[in-house]
Amino acid sequence: MIYSGRGRRQRRRSPVISPVLRPKLWAALLGAIAAAVLATPAYAEPGLPTTVPDTGSRPAVTGSLQLPGGAPVPGVPAPPLVNIGNGPLATAISAGEAQVGALGEDLLLRRQKRVDAQAQLDAAGKALATAQDAVLRAQQTADTAAAEDIKAAAALPPGDLAQDIRGLSRLQAITRGEKVDGGTTGVAGELSRARAGEQTAYQKHTEAKDLLAAAEVEFTAGEKGLRTAEASLLKLRRDNAAALIEIERQQEAAEQQIGSGYVSNQSISGMAAHPRALAAVRYALAQLGDPYKWSEEGPDEFDCSGLMWAAYRSSGADYFDLPRVSRDQYAATRGRTVPQSALLPGDLLFFASGSSWTTIHHVGMYIGNGKMVQAPTTGDVVKISVVRWSRLYAATRVIGAVPAPVVTNPT
Repeated sequence: MIYSGRGRRQRRRSPVISPVLRPKLWAALLGAIAAAVLATPAYAEPGLPTTVPDTGSRPAVTGSLQLPGGAPVPGVPAPPLVNIGNGPLATAISAGEAQVGALGEDLLLRRQKRVDAQAQLDAAGKALATAQDAVLRAQQTADTAAAEDIKAAAALPPGDLAQDIRGLSRLQAITRGEKVDGGTTGVAGELSRARAGEQTAYQKHTEAKDLLAAAEVEFTAGEKGLRTAEASLLKLRRDNAAALIEIERQQEAAEQQIGSGYVSNQSISGMAAHPRALAAVRYALAQLGDPYKWSEEGPDEFDCSGLMWAAYRSSGADYFDLPRVSRDQYAATRGRTVPQSALLPGDLLFFASGSSWTTIHHVGMYIGNGKMVQAPTTGDVVKISVVRWSRLYAATRVIGAVPAPVVTNPT
């Protein structure tokens, strides 16, 4: 897990609510909204749930839906929507955002790989230093023993002296690092084992250096690809800013209609969001207006998964088992997937470019009433947006729900 160790702080700001939806990903052409809503992607790995929450047929809704800041939406399922900004420009923007998101998440993994390789090299360096010190100490012991043997041999009679000289010659050969026949014991054995340990440590240190060098090359290439994609996306948005306003307005309106079949109250079947999940929501909302920046997890800049990671580690939430990267966040919580019609504040919303969870590249946090808080993409800020129901891959609950408070009518 990547942990920067930087301090967190919560700030109160006026809510930043996007007037238009900032699209991040559309797996297929934007015109196929009905098909996207009804799609049921399968997980890539066996032994786990084989389907993500299936929208099925949108449930019938009674009454009307009141979204924050909007007019009531009739309580009937919306018809399938088409032509919500599905022209070449919208498609190009969606593809660019998907690419930036995927490259950013991949680069986080490459960065962690580089960090791990550096840690492995550091450990190998310490092991090599220890092995070299062991050789030095064994060499000194062997030299001392050889000197003592020479002194002792000078006082021996001729027959014993010849035999002792042969042993001394063997010991001296070992002290020079030469191989000799037969087993080694005592001082000679210690030196031989120390030299063997040094060779092993040296080999592991060399391998660790090569691993770090490869990780550096891989990270540099990934970083270059991300920066290029970010620059292209920013230019595309700047060059078409006026047209994007209308496209995104249409997209947000369409998502609101789709969401009319899912949005419910703050409690579901007598269950409500856990207080720790609500603490995570409060932290995320306190960051409204903070710039998006790849790899950041606060306190003043965030990427999408960094915001979720920091929110659940914040005071009151105190959940430290959520991984740093969005696809890993999904993998760690997919045992608690929830359908769109049962979302509670604090649930994580995942968006992917394909039918496998391994293609997840964006995550936001549900806050209720069909809205989510997210750090969308390069050039944007932490904001409140309409949930992109038509593009939602899956939703998961980090901390289990609790019984909702019982409200009694005064008599």
